[in-house]
Amino acid sequence: MIIAIDACRRARYSFHTDSNSRSDLDMTVADNDQSFLCIDTTPAAMDQYWAEGWRHFGVFFFRYMTAVHGEKRFTVLPLRIDLERFVLTRSQKRVLAKNEDTKILIRPAFVNAEKAALFLQHRRRFKDNVPSSLNDFLSPYPASVPCPNLELCVYVAERLQGVTFLDVGQTATSAVYAIFDPAETKRSLGILMMLRSLEFSRQRGYRYYYPGYAYQEPFIYDYKKRFIGLEYLDWKTGWKPYVKGEIGAG
Repeated sequence: MIIAIDACRRARYSFHTDSNSRSDLDMTVADNDQSFLCIDTTPAAMDQYWAEGWRHFGVFFFRYMTAVHGEKRFTVLPLRIDLERFVLTRSQKRVLAKNEDTKILIRPAFVNAEKAALFLQHRRRFKDNVPSSLNDFLSPYPASVPCPNLELCVYVAERLQGVTFLDVGQTATSAVYAIFDPAETKRSLGILMMLRSLEFSRQRGYRYYYPGYAYQEPFIYDYKKRFIGLEYLDWKTGWKPYVKGEIGAG
């Protein structure tokens, strides 16, 4: 079932694995896996969803507290970066310096053969939970459904090396998914695309950038936990500044 945004917030808990009636602002996730479907939403509504720990792939919105990789369970850590506090670290400046030869192109999102081919290279990084295509993450109309979405493309000598798909809200932006050529590990393309997304977001006056989930435990997503101005969502008490060593091991 797909419902419009005027019904989403009233009916969303009816789509949960374990349906519970609670306030939209309640940060306590009693059941591990919550989800709903929504085909159309507003920038302001997206800000609220992200603030409550929701993410989406296409029209499927979800939030969960744990994830399993192999035989190990990981604790989910929703993240965001306060753009008023963000400053570049020395290592991030080096990433920008070694990618001075790249060209950045930002435009409404769409999928074509070039990006599909890059995705097939990118997914070689994963050993389990391997995605099948970009359609796992994007709607058939990614630029507008369920919300405005841009793609930030990284080119080197006219060759596409990386793409991140960036949702645009009213006061925040959020990375839906990113792909890059794993053969270009020396470029740190995942970090580069985050830095360019942060730059784009701050230049346009947004307050927060949501880079997606990481885990408290060490994992390949730990690069997301190395940014000044980072905050994490405590499901019981709300957003808190991320301090290395106090939570997670990034």
